[in-house]
Amino acid sequence: MNYLISWSTTFALGCFVLSLTFAALRMLKGPTAADRVLALDTMYINGMLILLVLGLQFNSSLYFDIALLISLFGFVGSVAMAKFLLRGEVIEP
Repeated sequence: MNYLISWSTTFALGCFVLSLTFAALRMLKGPTAADRVLALDTMYINGMLILLVLGLQFNSSLYFDIALLISLFGFVGSVAMAKFLLRGEVIEP
């Protein structure tokens, strides 16, 4: 069973890194600002998932705490970027 978990976490890690690479390319070459924001959202989600897989692979709970912080900061950043794209400013007077 341990061999199966090791192989599956390695495969998942490779898939998430590949997805992170594609999202980075979309963020650099995206034709519109909305494409770049979606690519940034995808990048923080993939980063969080990479940390979760590493936490499973190394059997450490520190990775799960860091993944939780990344998800919270990513959500706040996504809300701020969406508000900026809709209204042109983040903090309204």
